[in-house]
Amino acid sequence: MNDELKRLAAEAIDSHRDELVALSSAIHATPELAFEEFRAVETLTAATRRLGWPTETGVCELATAWRATLPAASDGPVVALLCEYDALPEIGHACGHNLMAMAPIAAAVGLQAVLDRLRGRVAIVGTPAEEGGGGKVIMLQRGGLAGVEATLLVHPSSHSVVKTEALACEHYDVEFHGKAAHAAGSPEKGVNALNAMILSFNHIDALRQHILPSARIHGIIRHGGDAPNIVPEYSQGSFMIRAASNSYLDELMDKVRRCFEAAALATGCTFEWHQVSPRYETILSNPTLAGLYAGAMEQLGIDCPMESDQGFGSSDVGNVSWLIPSIQPLFKIADHIPNHTSEFTAAAASPRAHEAAFEAAKAMAFTTIDLLRQPQLLEQAKRELANAVKTGA
Repeated sequence: MNDELKRLAAEAIDSHRDELVALSSAIHATPELAFEEFRAVETLTAATRRLGWPTETGVCELATAWRATLPAASDGPVVALLCEYDALPEIGHACGHNLMAMAPIAAAVGLQAVLDRLRGRVAIVGTPAEEGGGGKVIMLQRGGLAGVEATLLVHPSSHSVVKTEALACEHYDVEFHGKAAHAAGSPEKGVNALNAMILSFNHIDALRQHILPSARIHGIIRHGGDAPNIVPEYSQGSFMIRAASNSYLDELMDKVRRCFEAAALATGCTFEWHQVSPRYETILSNPTLAGLYAGAMEQLGIDCPMESDQGFGSSDVGNVSWLIPSIQPLFKIADHIPNHTSEFTAAAASPRAHEAAFEAAKAMAFTTIDLLRQPQLLEQAKRELANAVKTGA
């Protein structure tokens, strides 16, 4: 590699491979849910402190949020590398957040080796509760990313791409309240809350024919009654509503709400819904950052297309991307295995996954090097963001 700083950064990352794999493996072996990632945070912050990086825990009044700052020879713009480390119920790290926790630290190891020759600072920010809870949204609201001029985050997948497409998302719990009665002796005296929930699903199924194909509505019934001989007086479900644009999500939310209102009216129930986590926005992949990352992957000899027509879910990094120039590229760790499955959980602990994570970490480090030694690129990225926000892109 002709670029000396990038060569030194890559060598530093390679020299720490064993301890970084151990870090990822430890988090994978002890999955924790949103806002409960105490062992993960202890493991990660112990590693950052061993590396000599001042580390603060409990940031933004969140017990499992943290921030480490690399010692730097000079002041200047701050680039933040974001970590995720929460898991999914029952199936553990089926989104590979153990790799998303390790890769930014690996990138920072590489950057520490050359930071004395750059103008600027690097922070590693631990963000809890991406899988429902919106940790990044809360941290944004509480100033946890104040002063940051760019953020980088990488995500494992079954394909690689630089510009991630993500759906805006709302997550609500819905409750219907009816009236219990003996289901055989006096059913006419009951008001069936389970019927209201089932009607809601039927209404949503009918609605699907008349919404954009990129939109998604999905839900589960968490409570449907207590015994078959009692008219259910209470039902509860959980629903996620997603759209490819923030404005269309607003429109879709009105239509979905009317599905629940109609079900309540038809059955005589009352209903209420409660937001489970902050709204997730679509991701604005910054063109300048995306171009630098794509160039870095090319330097590493890795095939990583700029765009892809393959689907993706939702992420709270979308909210960050509307305020700070950001990217969240995907890196391939397995073939034809979708995220949020037990098979992906297994893949996230494999040697192939760790190798791919190291490649992504090097690309993050290379991108950060370019940003800090060419400050005009950060200014360009900020102009791009301002224009995108203005047009609602």
